[in-house]
Amino acid sequence: MTLRDPDLRRTWLFGPGADATAHAAMLASAADVLIADLEDFTPPNRRREARMSVASLLAAWRDRGKVAAVRINVLETEGLTDLAAAMPGRPHIVSYPMASAASQMAALHAALSQCEETQGIELGTTEILPVCETAAGVVEVRAMVAASPRIRCALLGAEDLAADLCAERQPDAIELDYARRRFLLECRAAGCEPVDAPYTFADSDGAAREARFSRRLGYRCKSLVSPEHAAAINSVLTPSEQDQERAQAVVQAFEAARGRGDDRALVDGLWIEVPTYRNAMRILERARKLMAPGEP
Repeated sequence: MTLRDPDLRRTWLFGPGADATAHAAMLASAADVLIADLEDFTPPNRRREARMSVASLLAAWRDRGKVAAVRINVLETEGLTDLAAAMPGRPHIVSYPMASAASQMAALHAALSQCEETQGIELGTTEILPVCETAAGVVEVRAMVAASPRIRCALLGAEDLAADLCAERQPDAIELDYARRRFLLECRAAGCEPVDAPYTFADSDGAAREARFSRRLGYRCKSLVSPEHAAAINSVLTPSEQDQERAQAVVQAFEAARGRGDDRALVDGLWIEVPTYRNAMRILERARKLMAPGEP
């Protein structure tokens, strides 16, 4: 199965590893990526139960056209046990919690290579998703990306990050503002797609509002913990008809100006130069890809 490009995986939904009702709700949602969480979302006394079914769960999600992922515990605790249980299900992505060092990514890369060889999976095809949910994780993300070619995306944490910062968590997320902006910058510099932190409050309107802010900053993907938020966030992160019309107007005006020998074009009071033109082209291409049928 060929996965969609990282920037087209708009919504990354975490869910408990041992709750069949939650699994059904996740599958029924509009989320692009489903993550069976064997770490914080699965109480320690239910992890053995979750491991018994995680491979079949991941395989079922793959069969239904979802990007199937698993979040393991850190390798020093139960991570290798989690991998042994999950890899027969051939997850597309293995997510690593509290990621903060290149050495962690190198160790997981090696462990995945061993698992792939054992399971007959093409070497190097299982992606790694570092979850950066500490101050150290945010500032070290470039080094982590450089540690393994398996890393195509990195995800920003919310609750653990706020706790690590000694910040007060509120729906407006002001306390995460600097981390959100820096994480985006670091990921772009590393050539890695940043996945924004989840909105961990209950209301869908708030989730959509935060997604609109994230999109303005430059995020194209967002994590979530509530299946009912997926449709609203997808809508925000998908170019609307109005977005496409605006982008098309920018492209046409700029190309016409260049055809006349002018260096730029004026559209709705904004001078359109090369960077704005390229961004408009990117919006149109993103819309085209998201509407195209095919693999997830």
